[in-house]
Amino acid sequence: MTLQECKRACLKNCSCVAYSNLDIRNGGSGCLLWYGDLIDIRELPGGQDIYIRMATSELGSRKKTKLLVLSLSLFIGVAVVGLTIGLYTWTKKNKRKLNLKDDDLDLPLFALSTITKATSNFSAENKLGEGGFGSVYKGILEGGQEIAIKRLSKSSSQGVNEFKNEVICIAKLQHRNLVKLIGCCVGGEEKMLVYEFMPNRSLDFFIFDEKKSTILNWPKRFNIINGIARGLLYLHQDSRLRIIHRDLKASNILLDTDMNPKISDFGIARTVIGNETSANTHHVVGTHGYMSPEYVVDGVFSIKSDVFSFGVLVLEIISGRRNRGFSHGSRNINLLGHVRPAWRLYKEGRTLELIDVH
Repeated sequence: MTLQECKRACLKNCSCVAYSNLDIRNGGSGCLLWYGDLIDIRELPGGQDIYIRMATSELGSRKKTKLLVLSLSLFIGVAVVGLTIGLYTWTKKNKRKLNLKDDDLDLPLFALSTITKATSNFSAENKLGEGGFGSVYKGILEGGQEIAIKRLSKSSSQGVNEFKNEVICIAKLQHRNLVKLIGCCVGGEEKMLVYEFMPNRSLDFFIFDEKKSTILNWPKRFNIINGIARGLLYLHQDSRLRIIHRDLKASNILLDTDMNPKISDFGIARTVIGNETSANTHHVVGTHGYMSPEYVVDGVFSIKSDVFSFGVLVLEIISGRRNRGFSHGSRNINLLGHVRPAWRLYKEGRTLELIDVH
């Protein structure tokens, strides 16, 4: 009897608990069956193998384990697919709220809960400043990254357009002298932009303060002027989109840890197509004192408008004085009113009278 025949014989008998080959000295083989409890089983060198019949419940435990692993794997796979579809649907929904196309929004979307936690529920201690669009807060993400959050005022209708404009413009820009937009958050009535955090705040925080302006020695001021110029050149000539900023001023120049400048706030920036370098508008926006005459009077703006604003900014950096509210003797004129005398001072060798004495 072969081993398989011996196995079948054991399985046919409910009392059989084990079986084994039985050698027959004449060259044949037999079958040895055990009934009842197995007692005093030993392992001997060169001994025969014994095959023990297991209960069905014991064999089923392995099948259950395999089934459990398979079920968990299937559940995890379905959950991942579901989360992916949910995230995609949520992203598309938030894009529709802002009337943004897929090509317009090429940056991460943060959950409102993430931003709320990062800013300690928009606490007063984390508030950096406030403007017509809303407020700016400092935040720290779970990984330790510091961020700045521009939170749009819920009552600002104009701010929604500026929000969309900034997302479309700056999301496609990458330059060392432009502030980096990390992502945005759209949840309910909340609309926020998330930027890299600039520890030294903005340029106006230094140059118009008698004590803080002493930090800006002439090499640092030159580096700031040079960095702003490089950023403007990128916007006007080298970027994927030809962009006119339209609101270049000291408060929109942010400073990193090493006092390197980064142009920010593209809310009212405009893009021009192809080789165009100018456009016109019936809605003149910007900051008085930095806007070029043709833009203020006729609504015509161009890359030269940004160059005009840059010139005003350079004068402010050199002199340490604001363009508006500049006082010269008994007359209250703006800094540009001091330019013509500055040319005369230059020809007379007295240009040091224009620069910041601090």
